[in-house]
Amino acid sequence: MDTLRDPFPPALPPQPAEPPPLDETPGGVRVAPMPTSAVIDVGQLTEEVKTTSAFLDDVFAQVGKVVVGQREMVERVMIGLLTGGHCLIEGVPGLAKTLMVKTLSQTINASFSRIQFTPDLLPADITGTIIYNMHTGQFTQKRGPLFANLVLADEVNRAPAKVQSALLEAMQERQVTIGDTTHPLPDPFLVLATQNPIEQEGTFPLPEAQLDRFMLLIKVSYPNAADERAMLDRMSSLDVPVASEVASIEQIRMARRVANSIYIDDRVRDYIVHIVQATRRPRDYGLGELAQLIEIGASPRATLCLAAAARAHAFIRHRAYVTPDDIKAIALDVMRHRVAVSYEAEAEEVSSEDIVRRIFEYLPVP
Repeated sequence: MDTLRDPFPPALPPQPAEPPPLDETPGGVRVAPMPTSAVIDVGQLTEEVKTTSAFLDDVFAQVGKVVVGQREMVERVMIGLLTGGHCLIEGVPGLAKTLMVKTLSQTINASFSRIQFTPDLLPADITGTIIYNMHTGQFTQKRGPLFANLVLADEVNRAPAKVQSALLEAMQERQVTIGDTTHPLPDPFLVLATQNPIEQEGTFPLPEAQLDRFMLLIKVSYPNAADERAMLDRMSSLDVPVASEVASIEQIRMARRVANSIYIDDRVRDYIVHIVQATRRPRDYGLGELAQLIEIGASPRATLCLAAAARAHAFIRHRAYVTPDDIKAIALDVMRHRVAVSYEAEAEEVSSEDIVRRIFEYLPVP
């Protein structure tokens, strides 16, 4: 990834300001403190995590047989699968986004469907509809492509608002209503939406309220020269590699339960809250220069998503506890679409990623 220039003044204070207490509001009103973490047997949990997460190495190996490189994208999608959080993947065409999702579904024996979003798409085209059968004289329900474990919504920003709303409703409620009947969606159910960042003509950009529904915004970049050469050699051979099934849906469900129980220390929990709070009240954290650059800070959903994603990140590495490094590794994907920059920031070419990086540089690490 290219190194971004630092848009902020180079001069930093010698010591970061102490974060304000979490049990006191700026107005001085006392509130209930955050509950402490439950006492758990870390040793027993570690063994359970190692046992239930062992299949992930095989999954990554099988995906790597087909998709060259892009390890970070594969990990982020697996984090979404382990937490039930939907992902928005942003990248130019040809970066193996569709191939990766299809290959992942093959390794865990999950149902997969791909929806190409177009301006003439209707909500019934993705949710399903009622069809009249002339032979029987009855109406029958036809389920749409949303009824799958992994749903790839290709170029979601090309569909009109009604279709986007139907998709996002299914993502939130985990159910679809066809006629007068409500059908639950499969478990697990994960939407992987893609959007092309280079084309704006004929698109309907997702507003901030809808972007917040996605747990992760994954940015995919071009492969390096070594990966691209390996891809050329692999795909030029007569035997095209195919991924094998190495896991099951039941293993994914069990992994979700164990990943949700991974230990997060109280100091790490406070660290998560301070990160999100600093996007809303930067002056309280000694980051006054960011106040004019942030239009809207991260929502409370960012706090929950950051904790869940950090747990899954630790689970993939077979650890039973979350470290600040887990939070730093996943924070950009959780926060970049939840921090809205102001006009001043756009004029100075400051992105939301720059702001999140600045917060991590300044806040003390527990």
